[in-house]
Amino acid sequence: MTHPAQTAHDAGTLAWWKSSYSSEQGACVEVAHAPQGRMAVRDSKMHTGPHLVIDTHAFTALVAGLVTGTV
Repeated sequence: MTHPAQTAHDAGTLAWWKSSYSSEQGACVEVAHAPQGRMAVRDSKMHTGPHLVIDTHAFTALVAGLVTGTV
């Protein structure tokens, strides 16, 4: 399996958001559109910490799995 080269990016330049269903207690994830049609996911309490970058198809499958309880 081959994987396309990923372009390094600064998480601080991404426009992060979280669900309107998120609680105010801070136990949330934030998401952002990343370069090359990918999605970035991070812990809302760790803005400068690591983040996961996945393609949009994998992100859509992840969200669907969370909604249905299969993930």
